[in-house]
Amino acid sequence: MTLSRRKTLALLGGGAIVAVGGAAAGFVTTRTPKDALRPWAMAGQYSDPRKRALSYAILAPNPHNQQPWRVDLGREGEVTLYVDTNRLLPHTDPFSRQIIIGLGCFLELLSIAAAQDGYRVEFDLFPDGEPGADLGDRRIAVAHFSLQSGGEEPKLFAQILNRRSLKERYDMAKTVPVGVLSALEQVVSKGSDVATTNAPDMVQSLRDLTADALQIEFETPHTYEESVDLFRIGKREVNANPDGLDFSGPMWEAMRLTGLFSREAALDRDGIAYTSGLDMVRDTAQASMAYIWLVSDGNTRTEQIATGRDWVRLNLAATALGLGVHPMSQALQEFPEMAGLYQKAHELLAPDGGTVQMLGRLGYGPQVPESPRWPLDAKVRTV
Repeated sequence: MTLSRRKTLALLGGGAIVAVGGAAAGFVTTRTPKDALRPWAMAGQYSDPRKRALSYAILAPNPHNQQPWRVDLGREGEVTLYVDTNRLLPHTDPFSRQIIIGLGCFLELLSIAAAQDGYRVEFDLFPDGEPGADLGDRRIAVAHFSLQSGGEEPKLFAQILNRRSLKERYDMAKTVPVGVLSALEQVVSKGSDVATTNAPDMVQSLRDLTADALQIEFETPHTYEESVDLFRIGKREVNANPDGLDFSGPMWEAMRLTGLFSREAALDRDGIAYTSGLDMVRDTAQASMAYIWLVSDGNTRTEQIATGRDWVRLNLAATALGLGVHPMSQALQEFPEMAGLYQKAHELLAPDGGTVQMLGRLGYGPQVPESPRWPLDAKVRTV
C-alpha cells in the first residue's frame, strides 16, 4: 500500500516517539505548554472590571495568532486599544486588513464579557482618524465602561472559553443542516452581510478555491517564509513565545528531538516536512462540509472592525451548536501572487460588489486544545 505524505509524516512522528525511548519518551509525552495556556484559566480572575473583560478579549481569534493588541488603562473607566506594529504580517496581509479584523474580534469579546459583568461598553473607533496602509501608533479604539444592566448575551459569553478555530478534517459523512446555517447568520449583527452554503456544487468550488489559495501561499517564498518564521516548535518555544503557529504535543516534540521537523526542514522544498505540509493543507481544505462568508460594502477600517466583531460572534454561536469553524481567507489576501484567486473569490462570493472580508469552512470535527496566549499583563502598555 502506498502511504500518503500525510500518513508518512504521522508515522514518522510515532516512530520518533519510539526511537527516543525510555525516559525520553516519557519526557516527550508530557510536553504540554502549560504556561502558554494559563491565560485561558485566568479569564475573569481580576478585580478591575476592565481587566476582567480584557482577560476574555485576549482569547480572540486573530491572524497567525499574532495577538496584535496593546491596551492602555491610564484613564479610569476606559480601555484604549492600539495595534502592536511589531506583530503585523507585511507579506500575507500587506494592508493589515486581517490584523484590523482580529482587533474587531478582540473588541467584540471585550463588549460581550463586560456586559455579562454588568457594564456597557461604548467604542470610539479611530479617534485620531482611520489609518491607511501604515497603521502607525494611532489609537484604534477607546472603550468607555459604564455600569448598566441589560445587553447581556449569556449564550455567546458561555462559549468564549470553548471557542476554537477547528483546523482539522471534518466528518465527511455529516452534513451541516440549513437550520444550523440560518442560526449562524442570525448572530451577525454589527454591519456585515453574511451568506452561507451547503450546496454540493458550491461547496466543491470553495474547496478547490481554498486549496488552490493555500498552495499559492505555500509556494510563494515570501509568504511561506513569513509563516515559517512564526513556527513555535515544542513546549519550550511555545512557552517562551506564546504567539505565532503552535507545533506542540507528543508527535511534534518527538520530531523536533529527532531532527525530523524544524524551521530549516520546513523550508526545504524537496523535504518531507514541506511536501507533507502542502499535502495536509490541501487535504484539510477538501474536507469541508459548508462555508460562511462576510462581505462589506466597502473596505474601510471601520468596516474591517465590524467584520471582526461579526466573525467572533458567529464563532461563538457555532461553538454552541457543536460546529467547527476554520477561517480560510487565503484567497482574500492582497499580495500580488494571489490576485487571480482574489478576483475569482469576489466573483463567486460577492457578484454584486463589495469586499469579501472573511471566508470560513464549517463542519463537525474533533475536540482540539486551546491556542497559546500571552498573559494579559504582557499586553498592557506602560509609558
